[in-house]
Amino acid sequence: MNFKSFTDKIEDFKNVELGGLDAQFKMAPKLRLQYNKDKIAASNPRKAAVLALFYPNKKNETTLLLTQRPSYKGTHSAQISFPGGKAEKADKNLKETALRETFEEVGVQTASIKIIRELTDVYIPPSNFLATPFLGFVDKQPAFILNHEVANTIEILVSDLLNEHNMTTVNLTTSYMQNADVPCFKIDDHIIWGATGMMLSEIKELLK
Repeated sequence: MNFKSFTDKIEDFKNVELGGLDAQFKMAPKLRLQYNKDKIAASNPRKAAVLALFYPNKKNETTLLLTQRPSYKGTHSAQISFPGGKAEKADKNLKETALRETFEEVGVQTASIKIIRELTDVYIPPSNFLATPFLGFVDKQPAFILNHEVANTIEILVSDLLNEHNMTTVNLTTSYMQNADVPCFKIDDHIIWGATGMMLSEIKELLK
C-alpha cells in the first residue's frame, strides 16, 4: 500500500467500527482467553499505552513501526512490541502516555505525530498491564533515536501485515508458559505474538 492510499483512507479509519475483542482473540494465546472483563478488573491492572505509528519508507510504501526489547532476565525479554509503556502521574491522559513513551523510546517528536484514533484495550496477564493502543502517523520516515529500553526497531510493510500467508502458529516456551502453541504473525523472520499480535490483528481488520 503506498502512503497516499493510506492517508486517503484516514477518515474511514476514524469512523469504521472496530473489530474489538473478536479481532484480537484471533491472535490470542490460550492464557489470555482465560480472562474476561470481571477477572481483569479484579486483577486491578496498571494502566499503559502504546502507539502504532505509520509512515512512508524510502519507496513511499506504508510502514508500521515495532520495537524489540533488549534481552534480560524478565517477563518480556527480547519481545517485539509497539513503542509505549506505563502511565505516569504527570500524563494528562493515555494518549499523552503513548506519545511521551514513543519520544522517549525512539525519538519521534510528539508534535510531528497525528493521532487517528484509540483502539481496544489489551490485557497483558504476565505483567498485569491494561494497555491502550493508539493509531497515529507521521508524514515522513523518522530518524529514530533509541533509548536503553529498545534494542532494535522493526519496520514492517502494511502489505505484509495484510497478507494472510503471514499468519501462523508457533510453539514457544517462555518464563511463564511451557511448550505452548501460540498464534502469531511471521513477517521477515520476526515472530510477533501475544499482546502485540492481538493489537496487530485488530489493526489489520481496520485497514482491510
